[in-house]
Parts: sequence; structure tokens; C-alpha cells
Amino acid sequence: MSGGRARPDEAGLIARFFRPLATSPGAAELLDDAATVPHAFGKELVVTTDAIVAGVHFFADDPADAVARKALRVNLSDLAAKGARPFGYLLTLALPGRWDEDWLEGFAEGLAADQEEFGVSLLGGDTVLSPAGLFVSVTAFGHAGEGQVPRRGGAAPGQRLYVTGAIGDAALGLMLRRDDRLAAHWDLRRADREALLDRYLLPEPRVALAGVVGSYATAAMDVSDGLVGDAGKLADASRVGAVIDAARIPLSPAAARATRADPAALATALTGGDDYEILLAIDPDDADAFEAEAAGAGVRVTDIGALVEESGVRIERQGEALSFGAGSYSHF
Repeated sequence: MSGGRARPDEAGLIARFFRPLATSPGAAELLDDAATVPHAFGKELVVTTDAIVAGVHFFADDPADAVARKALRVNLSDLAAKGARPFGYLLTLALPGRWDEDWLEGFAEGLAADQEEFGVSLLGGDTVLSPAGLFVSVTAFGHAGEGQVPRRGGAAPGQRLYVTGAIGDAALGLMLRRDDRLAAHWDLRRADREALLDRYLLPEPRVALAGVVGSYATAAMDVSDGLVGDAGKLADASRVGAVIDAARIPLSPAAARATRADPAALATALTGGDDYEILLAIDPDDADAFEAEAAGAGVRVTDIGALVEESGVRIERQGEALSFGAGSYSHF
């Protein structure tokens, strides 16, 4: 990330790369020490924060625009799971000593692209040097309907468990990044391989579903640490259990092909994390309406099982329980 040109100081860096992203009036063109956030009558302010670190959450040689978009999108995913539509974010960027303006320009371009796609503005933040390597932290803000912010702990026995999109692509994509020989082992076509790699690099937050989540979900969370483990977190918070039908879990064509060729890949797909889909508990009486509105929002949802009185999460295939060890990705 080094370059031969003289680099701007912090004020120059902010003015050149980040002030153009501060499109909200409350950001004050990044010329103040604090921002204001817009009030929305009858709405609740929802706030979330997540950080990504080089060598832990992304590869140090990933494109700068992809790093920026991933940092923003993992936070937008949390907002969507709380039924919130995003409007702005704070950014803390810790740069290694060797960085150049071309990399930072690509980073800012990635943020600009996602700001346009998701309708958000940079509100402020901080830039620092980091001897430990690249580190990006985002705090994102959204508005949800008053009383329509589903927590993890609202589910009840008898409710259905749904998930958006497809599960496992990112975890399998990460394995491919680490060992490209797996593409042959999994009998992947070139398009399959690229699909898995792209999904790891760039998650798809289900922002379009936010309003539907707020209207129908009794409990919800985004799937970041693996479906099995995160289902356990939701169930534990709600003091219920869950029974999931492995055959119902939605897999992309690429993930389905990999797991057919190598059954062991299924454990990675269901526990590896980085899906950034939404896991939801839905009352059975609302299931048809929920599915119809999700389809209208352009987001695929799949009924994968039920919440039950017995504690714990059971993944079944033709009535037999499957075992997945720890069940989720751990940050420590």
C-alpha cells in the first residue's frame, strides 16, 4: 500500500477522500467534532457497530473498494435484521504506516458506490495510523417503526424459523481463497468458483426486507457466525429450542454442487459464518403474508424449521440428528 508521492496530512486526507461522502446536512461537511442525526416522528433510532481487521475478516490484498463495502455492509445487515432502514454511519479508519493515495481513493470509491445503492451518508469518524495493520470500524444508524424492532429474545414455541437468501457461500469462498485446489475437489465450474469467492468478498445485506422484518418477525438477527451457532443464540435468548430440517436450508447452486461432491463441506457451509443473511421467527398465522411481502421486496425467504420448547438446536436429515461441533465461528 506504499507509494512514492507525498501523502496528505489528516486534514487533507479527510477533505479529499471523505468530505465528498458527507452528503447529510448533519455531517456539517466533516468540519465539526460531532454530527446530528435526523429525527423521524414515530420511529426508533437503531444503532450498531462492527469492525473488520486485515488478516481476520478480510485478506490484506483484497481490493480497497471491497474492503470499504464489506465494512459498511456488515453493519447494514445488522440494521436490516432489526427492521431498520439505514441513513448514515460513522467511520474509523486505522491505516498501516505504508499506505498510498491510490488505495485510499479506491476505498472512498467503494463507500461512494454503496452510499448511492443504500441511501446512506457518512456522518463523521476518525482516521489514525495503526502499527498493527489495517482496521476499519463502522457505526451505522437506521430508523425502524416504533415498537417494531425485533430482538433475539422474542420467539416462542410453535413459531416458524425462516432465513433469507442462501447459506454457506461465503464460508466456502473463504476455503477456496485459502486453497484453490478445492475447486477441483468440489467439482466446481468456473462460474461456481467465482460465485463463492464473490460472496465472501462482498456480502449482500437484506436492506430491502427491513420493513417486512419489522412488521412480521417476533425475533430476528443477522447470520454472521454461522447458521447453526446463530440459531442457537436466537433460541437461547428466547429460552426455546429449534429443530431445523437440513434439506430445507437454502444453498446456492455452487454450494449445493460443493456439498454433493464433498459431504464434509456441508459443515463448513452451516457453521462457517459471513453469510449476512437474516434469521427470523415468524408466527405460523403470519407465514403466508410474510412470504408474499418478502417476495414483493425481492428477497428470497425459506422456512427451515420450527421453534420448540426443548432447549438446544437440532439439525435433522430424514429424522436423524447431524453434529457440527462448535456450531459457529468464534472471534477469539
